[in-house]
Amino acid sequence: MTRRDLLLLAAGAAAVTGRSANAAKPLRGIFPIMQTPFTEAGALDLDSLGKQVRFLDRCGAHGAVWPQLASEWDMLSDNERAEGAEAIAAAAKTLKLAIVLGVQSTSAEKSLQYARQAERLGADGIISLPPGERVAEYYAQIGRATSLPLFVQAVGNMTPEQIIEMSKKTPTLRFVKDEAGQPLNRVRALREAGLHVFSGNHGKTLIEEMRRGFSGSMPAAAFADLYAQTWDLLQAGKHREAMEMHARTLLVLTDMGLYGFEGLKYPLVVRGVFGTWKVRKKDEARLTEEGKRALGEALGFVKPWLRG
Repeated sequence: MTRRDLLLLAAGAAAVTGRSANAAKPLRGIFPIMQTPFTEAGALDLDSLGKQVRFLDRCGAHGAVWPQLASEWDMLSDNERAEGAEAIAAAAKTLKLAIVLGVQSTSAEKSLQYARQAERLGADGIISLPPGERVAEYYAQIGRATSLPLFVQAVGNMTPEQIIEMSKKTPTLRFVKDEAGQPLNRVRALREAGLHVFSGNHGKTLIEEMRRGFSGSMPAAAFADLYAQTWDLLQAGKHREAMEMHARTLLVLTDMGLYGFEGLKYPLVVRGVFGTWKVRKKDEARLTEEGKRALGEALGFVKPWLRG
Protein backbone atom coordinates (compact mmCIF):
# COMPACT_ATOMS: atom_id res chain seq x y z
CA MET A 1 0.00 0.00 0.00
CA THR A 2 1.41 3.40 -1.02
CA ARG A 3 1.60 6.54 1.11
CA ARG A 4 -1.16 8.02 -1.06
CA ASP A 5 -3.41 5.05 -0.30
CA LEU A 6 -2.80 5.46 3.42
CA LEU A 7 -3.60 9.17 3.23
CA LEU A 8 -6.81 8.48 1.37
CA LEU A 9 -7.86 5.90 3.94
CA ALA A 10 -7.15 8.39 6.72
CA ALA A 11 -9.12 11.05 4.90
CA GLY A 12 -12.04 8.70 4.47
CA ALA A 13 -12.03 7.89 8.19
CA ALA A 14 -11.85 11.59 9.04
CA ALA A 15 -14.72 12.35 6.71
CA VAL A 16 -16.95 9.82 8.45
CA THR A 17 -16.61 11.86 11.65
CA GLY A 18 -17.10 15.16 9.83
CA ARG A 19 -13.56 16.33 10.43
CA SER A 20 -10.85 17.48 8.07
CA ALA A 21 -7.87 15.30 7.25
CA ASN A 22 -5.33 18.10 7.86
CA ALA A 23 -6.51 19.11 11.32
CA ALA A 24 -9.13 18.57 13.98
CA LYS A 25 -11.47 21.23 12.56
CA PRO A 26 -15.01 19.89 12.23
CA LEU A 27 -16.60 20.27 8.80
CA ARG A 28 -19.95 21.13 10.32
CA GLY A 29 -21.97 24.29 10.85
CA ILE A 30 -22.20 27.58 8.98
CA PHE A 31 -19.70 27.73 6.08
CA PRO A 32 -20.41 30.96 4.16
CA ILE A 33 -19.55 31.21 0.49
CA MET A 34 -17.14 34.14 0.42
CA GLN A 35 -17.78 36.97 -2.00
CA THR A 36 -14.87 38.11 -4.16
CA PRO A 37 -13.80 41.74 -3.61
CA PHE A 38 -12.59 43.91 -6.48
CA THR A 39 -11.01 47.35 -6.48
CA GLU A 40 -12.59 50.28 -8.28
CA ALA A 41 -10.22 49.51 -11.15
CA GLY A 42 -11.57 45.96 -11.29
CA ALA A 43 -8.55 44.10 -9.87
CA LEU A 44 -8.82 41.30 -7.31
CA ASP A 45 -8.52 42.87 -3.85
CA LEU A 46 -6.42 40.36 -1.91
CA ASP A 47 -6.32 42.50 1.25
CA SER A 48 -10.11 42.58 1.45
CA LEU A 49 -10.27 38.85 0.74
CA GLY A 50 -8.12 38.18 3.81
CA LYS A 51 -10.13 40.71 5.78
CA GLN A 52 -13.29 38.79 4.92
CA VAL A 53 -11.81 35.61 6.41
CA ARG A 54 -11.09 37.39 9.69
CA PHE A 55 -14.57 38.95 9.61
CA LEU A 56 -16.20 35.52 9.26
CA ASP A 57 -14.17 34.21 12.18
CA ARG A 58 -15.35 37.12 14.35
CA CYS A 59 -18.90 36.40 13.22
CA GLY A 60 -18.62 32.91 14.69
CA ALA A 61 -18.80 31.12 11.36
CA HIS A 62 -17.57 27.55 11.56
CA GLY A 63 -15.90 27.62 8.15
CA ALA A 64 -15.53 29.52 4.89
CA VAL A 65 -15.70 28.48 1.24
CA TRP A 66 -14.12 30.11 -1.85
CA PRO A 67 -14.53 30.43 -4.80
CA GLN A 68 -17.98 29.13 -5.77
CA LEU A 69 -20.97 30.48 -7.70
CA ALA A 70 -21.56 33.44 -5.37
CA SER A 71 -17.81 34.16 -5.57
CA GLU A 72 -17.96 34.74 -9.35
CA TRP A 73 -15.43 31.93 -9.73
CA ASP A 74 -15.76 31.82 -13.51
CA MET A 75 -14.74 35.47 -13.74
CA LEU A 76 -11.35 34.82 -12.14
CA SER A 77 -8.09 34.05 -13.90
CA ASP A 78 -5.87 31.12 -12.94
CA ASN A 79 -3.43 33.50 -11.24
CA GLU A 80 -6.23 35.18 -9.29
CA ARG A 81 -7.54 31.80 -8.14
CA ALA A 82 -4.07 30.80 -6.94
CA GLU A 83 -3.32 34.15 -5.26
CA GLY A 84 -6.75 34.28 -3.66
CA ALA A 85 -6.38 30.78 -2.20
CA GLU A 86 -2.99 31.74 -0.77
CA ALA A 87 -4.41 34.92 0.79
CA ILE A 88 -7.28 33.02 2.39
CA ALA A 89 -5.03 30.27 3.75
CA ALA A 90 -2.64 32.85 5.20
CA ALA A 91 -5.46 34.78 6.88
CA ALA A 92 -7.00 31.61 8.36
CA LYS A 93 -3.77 30.13 9.65
CA THR A 94 -4.32 31.09 13.30
CA LEU A 95 -8.14 31.19 13.24
CA LYS A 96 -10.72 28.65 14.39
CA LEU A 97 -12.80 28.40 11.23
CA ALA A 98 -12.15 25.69 8.64
CA ILE A 99 -11.34 26.53 5.02
CA VAL A 100 -12.83 24.74 2.03
CA LEU A 101 -11.42 25.71 -1.37
CA GLY A 102 -13.33 25.40 -4.63
CA VAL A 103 -11.54 23.49 -7.39
CA GLN A 104 -13.98 23.47 -10.33
CA SER A 105 -12.61 24.74 -13.63
CA THR A 106 -13.13 24.60 -17.37
CA SER A 107 -10.76 21.62 -17.54
CA ALA A 108 -10.17 18.59 -15.34
CA GLU A 109 -6.42 19.18 -15.37
CA LYS A 110 -6.82 22.67 -13.91
CA SER A 111 -9.19 21.29 -11.28
CA LEU A 112 -6.51 18.81 -10.25
CA GLN A 113 -3.99 21.65 -9.98
CA TYR A 114 -6.34 23.64 -7.74
CA ALA A 115 -6.98 20.57 -5.57
CA ARG A 116 -3.27 19.92 -5.08
CA GLN A 117 -2.67 23.58 -4.27
CA ALA A 118 -5.45 23.41 -1.66
CA GLU A 119 -3.70 20.50 0.05
CA ARG A 120 -0.33 22.29 -0.03
CA LEU A 121 -1.92 25.36 1.57
CA GLY A 122 -3.39 23.30 4.41
CA ALA A 123 -7.05 23.66 3.45
CA ASP A 124 -9.51 21.56 5.44
CA GLY A 125 -11.49 20.41 2.42
CA ILE A 126 -12.24 20.98 -1.25
CA ILE A 127 -15.50 21.45 -3.13
CA SER A 128 -16.38 21.27 -6.80
CA LEU A 129 -19.31 21.91 -9.08
CA PRO A 130 -19.80 19.06 -11.56
CA PRO A 131 -18.51 19.27 -15.13
CA GLY A 132 -20.89 19.08 -18.06
CA GLU A 133 -20.15 15.40 -18.71
CA ARG A 134 -18.33 12.35 -17.30
CA VAL A 135 -19.28 13.49 -13.82
CA ALA A 136 -18.41 10.29 -11.94
CA GLU A 137 -15.00 10.05 -13.58
CA TYR A 138 -14.29 13.67 -12.76
CA TYR A 139 -15.03 13.33 -9.04
CA ALA A 140 -13.04 10.11 -8.87
CA GLN A 141 -10.02 11.95 -10.32
CA ILE A 142 -10.38 14.84 -7.88
CA GLY A 143 -10.83 12.47 -4.99
CA ARG A 144 -7.64 10.59 -5.86
CA ALA A 145 -5.60 13.78 -6.29
CA THR A 146 -5.48 14.68 -2.59
CA SER A 147 -6.27 13.32 0.85
CA LEU A 148 -8.64 16.23 1.56
CA PRO A 149 -12.35 15.65 2.25
CA LEU A 150 -14.28 16.30 -0.95
CA PHE A 151 -17.63 18.10 -1.24
CA VAL A 152 -19.83 17.49 -4.27
CA GLN A 153 -21.90 20.56 -5.11
CA ALA A 154 -25.04 18.88 -6.43
CA VAL A 155 -26.90 20.94 -9.02
CA GLY A 156 -29.27 20.37 -11.90
CA ASN A 157 -30.53 16.80 -12.18
CA MET A 158 -27.95 15.08 -9.96
CA THR A 159 -29.78 12.39 -8.00
CA PRO A 160 -29.01 11.02 -4.53
CA GLU A 161 -28.44 7.61 -6.12
CA GLN A 162 -25.81 9.08 -8.46
CA ILE A 163 -24.01 10.82 -5.61
CA ILE A 164 -24.12 7.73 -3.40
CA GLU A 165 -22.68 5.57 -6.17
CA MET A 166 -19.83 8.02 -6.69
CA SER A 167 -19.09 8.07 -2.97
CA LYS A 168 -18.68 4.29 -2.93
CA LYS A 169 -15.75 4.61 -5.32
CA THR A 170 -14.09 7.65 -3.77
CA PRO A 171 -13.12 7.40 -0.05
CA THR A 172 -12.78 11.17 0.41
CA LEU A 173 -16.20 11.97 -1.09
CA ARG A 174 -18.32 12.17 2.04
CA PHE A 175 -19.82 15.65 1.78
CA VAL A 176 -22.57 17.15 -0.37
CA LYS A 177 -23.69 20.72 -0.84
CA ASP A 178 -27.15 19.90 -2.16
CA GLU A 179 -28.84 22.42 -4.45
CA ALA A 180 -30.48 19.90 -6.78
CA GLY A 181 -34.18 19.20 -6.61
CA GLN A 182 -35.67 19.63 -3.13
CA PRO A 183 -32.82 19.01 -0.65
CA LEU A 184 -35.17 18.62 2.32
CA ASN A 185 -36.66 15.55 0.63
CA ARG A 186 -33.26 14.09 -0.35
CA VAL A 187 -31.28 14.38 2.86
CA ARG A 188 -32.44 11.10 4.42
CA ALA A 189 -31.15 8.94 1.57
CA LEU A 190 -27.81 10.76 1.52
CA ARG A 191 -27.39 10.55 5.30
CA GLU A 192 -28.27 6.85 5.37
CA ALA A 193 -25.41 6.35 2.91
CA GLY A 194 -23.02 8.00 5.38
CA LEU A 195 -22.82 11.38 3.64
CA HIS A 196 -22.77 14.76 5.37
CA VAL A 197 -25.20 17.17 3.72
CA PHE A 198 -24.94 20.97 3.57
CA SER A 199 -27.59 23.28 2.15
CA GLY A 200 -27.32 26.29 -0.15
CA ASN A 201 -30.06 28.70 -1.23
CA HIS A 202 -29.05 31.18 1.50
CA GLY A 203 -30.06 28.75 4.24
CA LYS A 204 -33.67 29.94 4.00
CA THR A 205 -34.96 26.75 5.61
CA LEU A 206 -32.12 26.41 8.13
CA ILE A 207 -34.36 25.49 11.08
CA GLU A 208 -36.05 22.64 9.22
CA GLU A 209 -32.74 21.54 7.71
CA MET A 210 -31.28 21.06 11.15
CA ARG A 211 -34.35 19.09 12.23
CA ARG A 212 -33.74 16.72 9.34
CA GLY A 213 -30.06 16.22 10.05
CA PHE A 214 -28.20 18.54 7.70
CA SER A 215 -24.56 18.95 8.73
CA GLY A 216 -24.39 22.60 7.80
CA SER A 217 -25.26 25.41 5.45
CA MET A 218 -23.33 27.51 2.93
CA PRO A 219 -25.05 30.91 2.76
CA ALA A 220 -23.64 34.26 1.62
CA ALA A 221 -21.07 35.92 3.85
CA ALA A 222 -22.48 39.34 4.75
CA PHE A 223 -24.63 38.18 7.69
CA ALA A 224 -22.75 35.08 8.74
CA ASP A 225 -23.12 36.09 12.39
CA LEU A 226 -26.91 35.75 12.26
CA TYR A 227 -26.69 32.29 10.69
CA ALA A 228 -24.02 31.20 13.15
CA GLN A 229 -26.08 32.32 16.13
CA THR A 230 -29.14 30.46 14.81
CA TRP A 231 -27.05 27.32 14.44
CA ASP A 232 -25.46 27.64 17.87
CA LEU A 233 -28.80 28.34 19.57
CA LEU A 234 -30.33 25.23 18.04
CA GLN A 235 -27.32 23.17 19.11
CA ALA A 236 -27.91 24.47 22.63
CA GLY A 237 -31.58 23.43 22.53
CA LYS A 238 -32.83 27.04 22.50
CA HIS A 239 -35.39 26.57 19.76
CA ARG A 240 -37.48 29.70 20.24
CA GLU A 241 -34.43 31.96 20.39
CA ALA A 242 -33.12 30.29 17.24
CA MET A 243 -36.38 30.96 15.41
CA GLU A 244 -36.27 34.61 16.43
CA MET A 245 -32.69 34.91 15.17
CA HIS A 246 -33.51 33.24 11.88
CA ALA A 247 -36.46 35.58 11.40
CA ARG A 248 -33.98 38.48 11.48
CA THR A 249 -31.87 36.74 8.85
CA LEU A 250 -34.88 36.28 6.58
CA LEU A 251 -35.69 39.97 6.89
CA VAL A 252 -32.25 40.84 5.56
CA LEU A 253 -32.47 38.22 2.80
CA THR A 254 -35.72 39.67 1.53
CA ASP A 255 -33.89 42.85 0.53
CA MET A 256 -30.45 41.42 -0.23
CA GLY A 257 -31.80 38.86 -2.66
CA LEU A 258 -33.34 41.51 -4.91
CA TYR A 259 -30.02 42.90 -6.09
CA GLY A 260 -27.93 39.98 -7.29
CA PHE A 261 -24.18 39.95 -6.72
CA GLU A 262 -24.12 43.67 -5.88
CA GLY A 263 -26.67 43.03 -3.13
CA LEU A 264 -24.44 40.33 -1.65
CA LYS A 265 -21.45 42.68 -1.52
CA TYR A 266 -22.99 45.98 -0.47
CA PRO A 267 -23.57 44.94 3.19
CA LEU A 268 -19.90 43.94 3.37
CA VAL A 269 -19.02 47.50 2.34
CA VAL A 270 -21.35 48.94 4.98
CA ARG A 271 -19.81 46.62 7.57
CA GLY A 272 -16.29 47.79 6.70
CA VAL A 273 -15.05 44.57 5.11
CA PHE A 274 -14.97 45.56 1.43
CA GLY A 275 -14.04 48.87 -0.15
CA THR A 276 -16.44 48.50 -3.10
CA TRP A 277 -19.38 46.37 -4.19
CA LYS A 278 -17.97 46.10 -7.72
CA VAL A 279 -18.79 42.88 -9.58
CA ARG A 280 -17.54 41.20 -12.72
CA LYS A 281 -20.45 38.84 -13.28
CA LYS A 282 -23.15 41.15 -14.56
CA ASP A 283 -26.76 40.25 -13.95
CA GLU A 284 -30.07 42.03 -14.29
CA ALA A 285 -30.41 42.66 -10.57
CA ARG A 286 -28.49 45.90 -10.03
CA LEU A 287 -28.26 47.75 -6.74
CA THR A 288 -30.28 50.97 -6.77
CA GLU A 289 -30.39 53.89 -4.36
CA GLU A 290 -33.67 52.49 -3.06
CA GLY A 291 -31.93 49.16 -2.55
CA LYS A 292 -29.12 50.77 -0.59
CA ARG A 293 -31.66 52.44 1.69
CA ALA A 294 -33.55 49.18 2.21
CA LEU A 295 -30.39 47.23 3.00
CA GLY A 296 -29.21 50.02 5.29
CA GLU A 297 -32.49 49.91 7.22
CA ALA A 298 -32.35 46.13 7.53
CA LEU A 299 -28.74 46.35 8.70
CA GLY A 300 -29.71 48.94 11.29
CA PHE A 301 -32.52 46.72 12.58
CA VAL A 302 -30.29 43.67 13.11
CA LYS A 303 -27.27 45.66 14.33
CA PRO A 304 -27.70 44.68 18.02
CA TRP A 305 -27.16 41.03 17.06
CA LEU A 306 -24.14 41.51 14.79
CA ARG A 307 -20.69 40.34 15.89
CA GLY A 308 -18.31 41.21 13.09
